[in-house]
Order: sequence, then C-alpha cells, then structure tokens
Amino acid sequence: MENNDCIKEKDDYILQKNPDGTIITVRDLQLQVLEIMDEIHRVCVKNNIHYGLIAGSALGIVNYKGFIPWDDDIDVCVVREDWDKFIEALKKDLDPKFYFQCFEVDSKFNVINGPTMKIRKRGTYLEEVNFLLKNRCKSGNGIFVDVIIYDNRSDSKFNDQVHQIFMKCLMPFYVLVDNLHVPHKAFSHFIMWYAKRYGRKNKNSHRVSQPISVPWEKFLKDPIFLKEDVFPFKLYDFEGRKYYSYNNIEKILKEWYGPNCLKKWNGTKWEETLDISKRKPKHVAYISLNSEEKNK
Repeated sequence: MENNDCIKEKDDYILQKNPDGTIITVRDLQLQVLEIMDEIHRVCVKNNIHYGLIAGSALGIVNYKGFIPWDDDIDVCVVREDWDKFIEALKKDLDPKFYFQCFEVDSKFNVINGPTMKIRKRGTYLEEVNFLLKNRCKSGNGIFVDVIIYDNRSDSKFNDQVHQIFMKCLMPFYVLVDNLHVPHKAFSHFIMWYAKRYGRKNKNSHRVSQPISVPWEKFLKDPIFLKEDVFPFKLYDFEGRKYYSYNNIEKILKEWYGPNCLKKWNGTKWEETLDISKRKPKHVAYISLNSEEKNK
C-alpha cells in the first residue's frame, strides 16, 4: 500500500439526456473544463501569477489525483495582490478559444454570485442551477471555470462576522434590483470597493479566504484559513498534469469539509467516505458541448 494511491472508483454520472437519445456525462464536461484549466495554468505560469485549486477541486487532488467523479466544475483562487495583473494577463495572453467575465471588464457581472470571475470556452453553452442571480453578461454562457480572489481576513472572528452580517444584509436588495433589471453598477462597485478595503485593512493578519463580499457562507462555517497552510501553493498531480493548490492541503480540507472527508483504506483499496446518496452533480441545468445557444 502506498499512501499516495488514489481512489480508483469511477462511474458515469449523467448530466443530460438529449432529444436525439445521446447523453452528456459529467466526464464529458470535465474534459471541457480541463481545457480551460490548462489555459489558466499556462497564463498564470507565464505571468508569474499565484493561483491554486480550492474546495472540491482540492479534495479531488487528495482523493482521486483529479476530479471527484461527480464534480461538475473546477474552483480556482488567485491572490488579491495578483488580481489586477491576472486580468491584464488574460487580456494579453488568453487563447481566443476562451473568454472571461468579471466586474472589472463588464459591469453587468454579478459580484455576489460567488466567483469573482468566470473563464469560459467559446462554442459551448452551460446554464447553471441558480434561481436568484442569472448571468447578465452578453459575452456568453460558455462552459467555465470559476475564479475567486483569496484575500486577507481578520484574525478576529467577531470582527469578521460583523462585516459578514453587513454583506448578508445587502444581499436581498442586490438580488431584488438584479431580478428587476434595475441598473446597479454603483451598488456593485460599492460591494467590490468594500471587500477590497476590508482586505487591505487586514493585510497583516494571519488568515486568508474568499472576499467578504461573498455572502453565501454560513456563519462560523466560512472557510477561513491560516496563511501558512495556504501559502506557498504547491504543485500536485491532477488528471495527468500538475496544478497548484494549498501548501498544507490535507489540513485545509479537514477544516473545510470535516475530519472524515479524506479517502479511507479498507485493507484492500482506498474508499470514498461521502455517503453514496450525496454523490451527484449539482451545478448544471442545461449544457451543450458544441453550441453557444440553448436548444428550444
């Protein structure tokens, strides 16, 4: 037994059954996402930008050396200090097969939707399961990788929660004006400014996470980590290539998902610990691998 062996368990998780009888599986989507991720890695390495796989993508590194079989996305972070440089690098170096959306280049981008940016593939279409905030960017709805800023967070949990409460109070108003199609560029700009200011005020803290502008995390469950566990990012095996992720990856994952999230050795092979009823994709409402429009 080698400690770095990964789970071999695989399955065909169906995302969509098409009218012509064909099916699209999670693996079909993952292969498309890998193309985007390869390009992100290339651009970041070329421009000395620090990024890392986070959340379920990091869990996939440890348990599967790649995607969790039912995971239908990749989550990436870029450090705040590199954010502006990252945007400029994408403008300059991103392959034309791909495009990106963020508030800095499109004021219609939803700034509390979770990711700070989406990098998408042309010639594809993906509609997310999202009942509150739709993609308002006119550039497209291609298959994507989510990118989020990792920013400084306060060492005081009380102080951090005060700011979280403020952001959560703003969320219903943001959702309302967005769904009423009321222009809210100034509102979005304030939220982005507030998050950046908060990170700057805590630049000497010992903790880091997604910006305070993301209001969806539960109180006391917001994944905030010690900087020494996150940085420096390390290279790990992922689907036959190498991507960056957390410095102390297993500790981070246990803090985020609980002590039993990692693979378990049963004496013969590594096993998945997640209950089988929870092993299912959750983000895709509709997908096309070869069209930029949704079939009626």
